[in-house]
Amino acid sequence: MAEKTKVEDINRNIYDIKNDDDYDFKMQKGLNEEIVTEISKMKNEPDWMLKIRLDALEMYNKLELPTWGPDLSELKMDEIATYVRPKSGLNTSWEDVPEDIKNTFDKLGIPEAEKKSLSGVGAQYDSEVVYHSIKDELIKQGVIYTDMESAVREYPEIVKEHFMKCVPISDHKFVALHAAVWSGGSFVYVPKGVKVDIPLQSYFRLNSPESGQFEHTLIIVDEGASLHFIEGCSAPKYNKVNLHAGCVELYVKDNSYLRYSTIENWSKNMMNLNTKKAIVGENGQVDWVTGSFGSKVSMLYPLSILNGENAKTEYTGITFAGANQNLDTGFKVIHNAPNTSSVVNSKSISKDGGSCTYRALVRITENAKKSKCSVSCESLMLDDISRSDTIPVNDVRTDEVEFSHEAKIGKISDKEIFYLMSRGLSEEDAKAMIVRGFAYPISKELPVEYAVEMNNLINLELEGSIG
Repeated sequence: MAEKTKVEDINRNIYDIKNDDDYDFKMQKGLNEEIVTEISKMKNEPDWMLKIRLDALEMYNKLELPTWGPDLSELKMDEIATYVRPKSGLNTSWEDVPEDIKNTFDKLGIPEAEKKSLSGVGAQYDSEVVYHSIKDELIKQGVIYTDMESAVREYPEIVKEHFMKCVPISDHKFVALHAAVWSGGSFVYVPKGVKVDIPLQSYFRLNSPESGQFEHTLIIVDEGASLHFIEGCSAPKYNKVNLHAGCVELYVKDNSYLRYSTIENWSKNMMNLNTKKAIVGENGQVDWVTGSFGSKVSMLYPLSILNGENAKTEYTGITFAGANQNLDTGFKVIHNAPNTSSVVNSKSISKDGGSCTYRALVRITENAKKSKCSVSCESLMLDDISRSDTIPVNDVRTDEVEFSHEAKIGKISDKEIFYLMSRGLSEEDAKAMIVRGFAYPISKELPVEYAVEMNNLINLELEGSIG
């Protein structure tokens, strides 16, 4: 590839602002029964939750590390603190949040976004939610939006019925780890027929080095209801490995709709091993919109299980890998009922030797006659030292389906750059325009503030002189 299309690495500016590692309590590093019991005790949890944690710890010790994806040998649990309690309780006013924590969220634009375009916000710092709010009109309609710890205490029957049921603890080693040491996260229940027109958002910020974040998000959208939920994540850069192993469980009931949007901007020392699943009922629909930036290693494959007739899912995602990044992402869908449909639109960009892998599963069962699935996977490499792989598994068990899969991998064309330069653009602007155009189908699916954030992240990744 010509030298002129080389770009500097990301200048992470606000995302790398770090506060002193000044916490109220930090668990000793490692993982054992005493640590898990201590986390539960500190949270005053009921016995049934402690039992789930201890069962999960036992499962974690039995399960092997995955061997089919990126190398995880750098991750050593005896060097990770699984619980860090910040010097802040749960607040309903930003004014009550400690100054250094509040300043971090101010710089990330969360309070401002709440005023302009959100109907509720949860903000987590290290292992605990430090701020949570919901607009009064939603409360009057019966919408519940609270932190996960409060939900365990205040809505135990609903939590018991759904917690780790969509994602069983035996799923894989990091789900078992999550269930053993989870802390923080958000709980949402939207009652039958209620349409939440303005999005809710939870933002997860990891500050403490050599620690893990294990937030649990549980969302139930009841029959005929609708919701748009936004998840934001970031962390400053440290020299030691940090771990993110959150879990998202989504229940989309009959005739209901959920859009789940994520912008992840972890630092380049983060292992991002997240798990997200949705169970969708008759005529229900779940749409996933995902932008994955940052992290040293990512393994993330949201799953939609289409259990009801006419259930639908769409996945729209973009991944951007730079130097020393191995981002292994994709999507899984299981068609379990007739006339179900899925649309997958995945894009990846790699540069400076970064590696992007699209890993996917489409399973159409014998019950899913007259179902439709369309998969499009495009990769753009900005130089000749980067890597892009597509590893799809298509498991179709009935003939009565419409199924298509297309994959394209390419480089930025010197001809395109030359053409745009002949129209008066600099080489840098020409290249950035091509990359933004490539990413546009993803950014147009986000609310405007988040589309702007994603474009800013792309610009930061491309920043620097060309040539």
